[in-house]
Amino acid sequence: QVLLVESGGGLVQAGGSLRLSCVASGNIFSVYTMGWYRQAPGKQRELVATITSGGSTNYADSVKGRFTVSRDNGKNTVYLQMNSLKPEDTAVYYCYQGRRVTSYWGKGTLVTVSS
Repeated sequence: QVLLVESGGGLVQAGGSLRLSCVASGNIFSVYTMGWYRQAPGKQRELVATITSGGSTNYADSVKGRFTVSRDNGKNTVYLQMNSLKPEDTAVYYCYQGRRVTSYWGKGTLVTVSS
């Protein structure tokens, strides 16, 4: 059974930083693309950042230069370092794991950025 568990969310003031972590279990972590999506109230879930098994990264335009995605295959963990946070970054952040037509999701962690 594949399990993705996020942590690190919380309340932060605008301009602050948070680091999200997602620990995966139940499959071979290193072969999967990992990433983060988010869903704000009343909006659709959207891509934040992904990192492939080879380490290539992709970011939403809205977070480029502020967020950094990374992975530690030895710890089966993907991270999202979020700097210069803005109120519009407020959302539930979901960990994603995917390969070909298979995908898995965590339950999400709430990030709230106050102005």
